[in-house]
Amino acid sequence: MISKATIDRIFSTIRVEEIIGEYVQLKRAGSNFKGLSPFKDEKTPSFVVSPSKQIWKDFSTGKGGSAITFLMEIESFTYPEALRHAAKKYGIEIEETVFEPSEEQKAAQSEKELLYKIHEVANDYYQQQMHETAEGRAIGYAYFKERELKDEIIRKFQLGYSPEQKNAFTTYALDKGYSKEILEKSGLSIFPEHSPGGVDRFRERVIFPIHSFSGRVLGFGARILKNNVKTAKYLNSPETEIYHKSAVLYGLNQSKQAISRKNLCLLVEGYMDVIALHQSGIEHVVSSSGTSLTHDQIRLIKRLTENVTILFDGDEAGIKASFRSIDMLLSQGMNIRLLLFPDGDDPDSFARKHPQEYTEHYIETEAKDFIDFKSEILLRDAGKDPIKTAEAIRDIVKSVAYVPNALKQEVYLKEISARFGLSEQSLFSELGIQKQVKQQGTRPEVKPVKPSMEVVQGPGQTIDPLLVLEEKLVELMLKYGDQIVERRNEAGETYEITVIEEILAHLGEDEYEIQSPLNQRIVQEISEGIAKSELRSGHFFFSLMDEELTGKVADVLINPHENSDWSKHNIFFQKEEEVVPKLVHDVMIRHKREFVMAMIRKIKNALAEDGDQTENYMKIVKLNELRKEMDTVLYRIL
Repeated sequence: MISKATIDRIFSTIRVEEIIGEYVQLKRAGSNFKGLSPFKDEKTPSFVVSPSKQIWKDFSTGKGGSAITFLMEIESFTYPEALRHAAKKYGIEIEETVFEPSEEQKAAQSEKELLYKIHEVANDYYQQQMHETAEGRAIGYAYFKERELKDEIIRKFQLGYSPEQKNAFTTYALDKGYSKEILEKSGLSIFPEHSPGGVDRFRERVIFPIHSFSGRVLGFGARILKNNVKTAKYLNSPETEIYHKSAVLYGLNQSKQAISRKNLCLLVEGYMDVIALHQSGIEHVVSSSGTSLTHDQIRLIKRLTENVTILFDGDEAGIKASFRSIDMLLSQGMNIRLLLFPDGDDPDSFARKHPQEYTEHYIETEAKDFIDFKSEILLRDAGKDPIKTAEAIRDIVKSVAYVPNALKQEVYLKEISARFGLSEQSLFSELGIQKQVKQQGTRPEVKPVKPSMEVVQGPGQTIDPLLVLEEKLVELMLKYGDQIVERRNEAGETYEITVIEEILAHLGEDEYEIQSPLNQRIVQEISEGIAKSELRSGHFFFSLMDEELTGKVADVLINPHENSDWSKHNIFFQKEEEVVPKLVHDVMIRHKREFVMAMIRKIKNALAEDGDQTENYMKIVKLNELRKEMDTVLYRIL
């Protein structure tokens, strides 16, 4: 169990903008950063990070919280896992407190965590086999050296080797206490009827571990080295609870910072393409691992950049298959370029032949936009056949139809018009046809809109002012709870009190009941803190790791918009934090006034009942007098 001192050290050291910056391309927006939501497709950035407050808020989904909360959301980490990941990133040593889980807790250990653990064990095992055994060095290590890989690159990508013995790893894992069931579910071992001792899936292959965005091992790719064996050259882990091939990009963990820094992602086909480019110093590169590009993979790239250059080795089948990837990337609003290497070269061989500067320059200058690329490929096949030429142009316009931005569409059509000498009108007509074809048989998805506030005004509905003011009081406690305000008592004596204590005292008067269940929880936590001499304001609630609470607190603490700098025009505004004493005082009086009005309405509704109503009339008179006193304080004009 991680000690409280370590947790405090982690929270005081980590920077939310650095943690999130590895997953989302952030751009400065005043004192905050903004980016596209990593949790939902959107075109306008609504994801806000506040370095000063060390929190984030995703206004498209309502999620928000601290850096640790973000790691839990994006990586499906548990709280301890997120803490350990952050500690590792910042070089913080984890101090453990003595904690022995019960048998029930041991039994409750999730299968998902066991899958992560067995993959870590396998990854260490494969690396140890390659570096520390005679067989591994003679076969696996020699292969990578033959491919001209340096030791630091081999270590960086954690490359390994699975020995020839058919159940070497299976036996090793069973001896360490892992069950046949978890080995089988991980795909690392197979247990056929004729071989009860199990068989290693990747035996006698070099190993390429596949990592998540944060660096956890999800699965493996493996290459057989013998040419006379009738089996697939490459073998991948099967789909598991933690590994979904269509949602993973090889090399993303090692490349994400370079992609964000360069604002460009190079997309290649194979593992060795990624590794060779890294070794040459070109690190902003990932691979789809031989699969067709998927929407999930594109979304991973889009967290870091909207610019993609696809690198091909000139294989005709692969080039034609790339047309689908072009349309998918365009539909996600990506800016794409494509590059064909010279005959006989792929990214791996080209990077090994040439120095970094030459390779980078070649990619930058030779990459074409998708219009030029498709034109070159399709017109080469069309020759002088006018029908095939028309079909080629129609195919290019079809790709433009996938572009969601109307302005970009017009620019692309102008480019096609200039290239082929066609009228823009005919191209726009074709674009309209292609859009109809693309949309045929589909209906727009109607998603329910989640209200951002607990009070919603719609047809026949009115906003409850008492609840609105209750929300404001809770907001003031979360934002300024530990701030001390100066007050005077009835005798004219000055005293000091915190915002939290003053608002709690106000809410405790007149038997007022908190209306919102979420506000009830917040006020209860704050009250319990006061009983323990703790002032629990905004950031305290992030430690509770409650999604509903952290979302509300982040909503309170982060303003998605900032005022312009009007001081340069000699126009000055008071900021909210500069008028907290008056603001708290006014909101409390307004809240009490609305509570009084609610009591008057309640009594008036009771006047219809039988019996002597003299007492109720007297209550209404007294409450109206109290209301008038508050109106006077609030400078109301009656």
